[in-house]
Amino acid sequence: MDELLELTVGPVAHGGHCVARLPEGQVVFVRHALPGERVRAAVTERRRGYLRADAVEVLEASPDRVEEPCKYAKPGRCGGCDFQHATPAAQHEFKAAVVRELLARIGGLTPAEVEDLRVRVEPLPGGPLGWRTRVQYAVDAEGRPGLRKHRSHDIIPIDRCLIAHPAIQDAPVTDRTWPVRGGGVEVVAASGGDLTIFTRPRGGRAPRLVSGPRVVRERALGREWKIDATGFWQVHPAAPDALAAAVLDLLQPRPGERAWDLYGGAGLFAAALAPVLGPQGRVTIVESDPRGVTAARRNLADLSQVHVAPGDVAAVIANPRWRSIDIVVLDPPRAGVGREVIESVAARSPRAVAYVSCDPAAFARDVATFRERGWRLSRLRAFDAFPMTQHVECVGLLEPAGALV
Repeated sequence: MDELLELTVGPVAHGGHCVARLPEGQVVFVRHALPGERVRAAVTERRRGYLRADAVEVLEASPDRVEEPCKYAKPGRCGGCDFQHATPAAQHEFKAAVVRELLARIGGLTPAEVEDLRVRVEPLPGGPLGWRTRVQYAVDAEGRPGLRKHRSHDIIPIDRCLIAHPAIQDAPVTDRTWPVRGGGVEVVAASGGDLTIFTRPRGGRAPRLVSGPRVVRERALGREWKIDATGFWQVHPAAPDALAAAVLDLLQPRPGERAWDLYGGAGLFAAALAPVLGPQGRVTIVESDPRGVTAARRNLADLSQVHVAPGDVAAVIANPRWRSIDIVVLDPPRAGVGREVIESVAARSPRAVAYVSCDPAAFARDVATFRERGWRLSRLRAFDAFPMTQHVECVGLLEPAGALV
């Protein structure tokens, strides 16, 4: 839209934008702005009760503003990055503020409870660029690979994505056209040194290998992992070790305990828990994706205390044969866990649950459900596993409300 607004920008909100208000009080969600700035913004979308807009001119800049390193991270262009115009330190504080706000508004925590968590976002090694080890490019009608605009199906052809791993930036992808119009091209730069390129035809058809191994090598926890290139693995190379260490830090597992690793994927957290639980302990991985089940069985075959239960998490743990459990790791997809799984977990009376989440809104919603069941969020660690974007990885410790602090 052509309408321009002059706005004083307010706080960052979940979704990669800041909140501003028109004189009559209408909310405007503004991208490419920073808190405290005065901007001229172009309206991009009108909805009942609010507007969306892009800051196209900065009239009064925040001291946290920097020049975007990527030429595509501009209004109306690539929507993959949300905060290239902010310093890394400011990005960490913005994400921490969003987590705090969501825990209060959705999670139902009191201001004192939020304050006690002392939420901060920890950086991961490697800096804000060149970290993303898995990139999926969309392919436009002319066969050119690119990335989509924010909240749009429009594709912006690009020659280089600066948050992509250097091996992905140099891969023979963006300098040619592809025959999968409407589909995508995905590149994986595994931490074990493998580079794989495959296409994803439109219509949900099976991916097609172009080059590189179908099973790639990743490195984490001092182990080599063999993972299907199309399966799930953390996209930041430092995230697996950082998240596994956080889970151990929060759960403090004890020898001989029984653990659930729910939505366990290839078994990263089970591999971290097993040596501490020892030969008398037990870790049960529950995973629905056959690629994850195969990877867990392949990679953890040497850990006799690890068992893999394939199937839907809610269905598997509802089975009455799972009578009790000591500790639980939850690492669900972005949508979160949901009430059914939380009730099944709480019914087994574990002493502690570590919840790993890449979506703080879904995490806050599930924290509220745990609170309804008499649990509390007693500790929280957050990591900048997705620099330059709005996304943040949280690892929370949930305990029965009566547990000693």
